[in-house]
Amino acid sequence: MADAGVRSGELVLDVGAGRGALTAPLLDAGARVIAVERHPGRAAYLRERFASRDMTLVTGDALALRLPRRPFRVVASPPYAITTQLLRLLLTPDSRMTAADLVLQRAAARRLTQDGPRGPGPRGPGRLPRHWDLRLGLALPRRAFTPPPRVDSVVLRVRRR
Repeated sequence: MADAGVRSGELVLDVGAGRGALTAPLLDAGARVIAVERHPGRAAYLRERFASRDMTLVTGDALALRLPRRPFRVVASPPYAITTQLLRLLLTPDSRMTAADLVLQRAAARRLTQDGPRGPGPRGPGRLPRHWDLRLGLALPRRAFTPPPRVDSVVLRVRRR
């Protein structure tokens, strides 16, 4: 989270907020957080845990989310199953997103970057808008998660060029 460089007052989406593992440090950094959580039980927990904080909770499908109309960042650990669809949503030409730090399955993140297993070069023409720079960030061991996933994870850093 510290590598994301979130500043006080920034609007930040936390997609797949879960129990608030990223939400809490974002709020502590002074961010205005929009936490998105589909699971009703986890959403209720977030609502109670952060009731007195500057957090807006959106309960529902992240892929149906209307993005903010003003500049925002994303710092999130979304469900791995929605990686491609979420990136399509976030990287639309009219998106006001300025940056994203996403915890993703390492294999998926590598396919999206120039750090792929077959050497440098994009993973297919026209897949991502050219005004975005995607890089692999911090590798995260499986033991960093509860419960641990069956795959390795990494932070995908997305920055507007």
